[in-house]
Amino acid sequence: MSARKIDPEIFRNIFKDHWSEFQKTHPAYATEHYSEVVQKMLGCGLEAWGYAEYCCPHCGRGTRRVAFTCKSCFCLSCSKVYTDEFVAQVSRVLQPGLIYRHMILTVPEQLRIIFYRDRFSGKLLSSLMKCGSECLEGVVKRAVRQPVKIGSIVVVQTHGRSGHYNPHLHVIMTSGGINETTGKWVELGYFPFEIIHKKWQYALLSMMKAAVPTPEMAVLIDELYEKYPKGLVAHVTKGTVPEQCRGLAKYLAKYVASPPIAVSRITSYANAEVTYWYNDHRTKGKEEVTVPVMTFIGWMVQHILLKGFQRIRYYGLQSTRTFQKWVTAIKEGLLKIGRKLKGTYQIVAVKRYRERYAEVSGRDPLRCHYCGQAMVLWRLWHPKYGTYYDEQERIKAGRYEPYQREGSPGGDGSAVWSSTGGVPLPLSLLWG
Repeated sequence: MSARKIDPEIFRNIFKDHWSEFQKTHPAYATEHYSEVVQKMLGCGLEAWGYAEYCCPHCGRGTRRVAFTCKSCFCLSCSKVYTDEFVAQVSRVLQPGLIYRHMILTVPEQLRIIFYRDRFSGKLLSSLMKCGSECLEGVVKRAVRQPVKIGSIVVVQTHGRSGHYNPHLHVIMTSGGINETTGKWVELGYFPFEIIHKKWQYALLSMMKAAVPTPEMAVLIDELYEKYPKGLVAHVTKGTVPEQCRGLAKYLAKYVASPPIAVSRITSYANAEVTYWYNDHRTKGKEEVTVPVMTFIGWMVQHILLKGFQRIRYYGLQSTRTFQKWVTAIKEGLLKIGRKLKGTYQIVAVKRYRERYAEVSGRDPLRCHYCGQAMVLWRLWHPKYGTYYDEQERIKAGRYEPYQREGSPGGDGSAVWSSTGGVPLPLSLLWG
């Protein structure tokens, strides 16, 4: 049986066909922010939405236009780029020598509707992230039996596997902390898994009671304490976060940088209905669902976070200023327990268009297919701003006159010298 052929444009076509209609029937999403995110996704990779043009300065024949991409986590075509940038950002703040643990803190189903109603403000999600960090610090304090400041990287996700609104936290925390009174590093040898569920329940419900001070919320909180006597679900991943950058990249991408749905999971789009599948947590099996297209769009756009909302936040020792304050004490403490301070975490570089293209196709997209030489950036164009970079106009304006030399190409009018190390630019590029 042959594998199902994946339509890479299926997600974009769904929004292309029904986004305007969806906004009319759901005016809460008819705002500039949501329109901008969706329109970027629709125009991603299309020249009509902007491009960079490259030309060969050697033979003047080779040209290539590279359409701009949106680099958004909402765009399934750009999810790989978004993941790479996410991993690069987080890897820069992982401190050498420290061991990190990964925690997942969930929100009970009964409270998800409260977060859903607040999705246009982001206040509850911000409180949730801070609450998660403070909760884990409290757990570590209890485990080491002294007050310590830990470091945590908190990432909020709002989607579950089925696409429904399911806010939860992924936390990468330091396995230990600094005692601010003694100024010494305290290693966390044993993590008290048995108390995290009750601690998280108390922290979350206390936060909700303060954030939503209504009689209805008070009643709901009492019901949740009664319904979950053992506390709320908190997943603790086995072992420690991988120590090498490749393992780190794969690890973070798997858990915290995934889009609401992968294009490979959408099996069909026909008759105003969308069919997709997901792996169910409860059944441990593959579940396939078919929903009206408007429902599908609603399930996707509800995960677009408020403009300016910081999805990744750093607390305690993961704050650069705080870490620098205690860096000497941390290093001394790690050396005492035989921990290496160099080479544990490396910066994961973001791959750009040229590298990604070469990785997939095996050839350099910015090398002239006529003469084999490297092409240079020639023009940048955007539908809103027009041409905002033009190498030809820069040359005409005499920008590179200081680079010209007597007896060189350009002395006889055949070419001028560019800023790319004295590469002659043919007249065919200058005057068309």
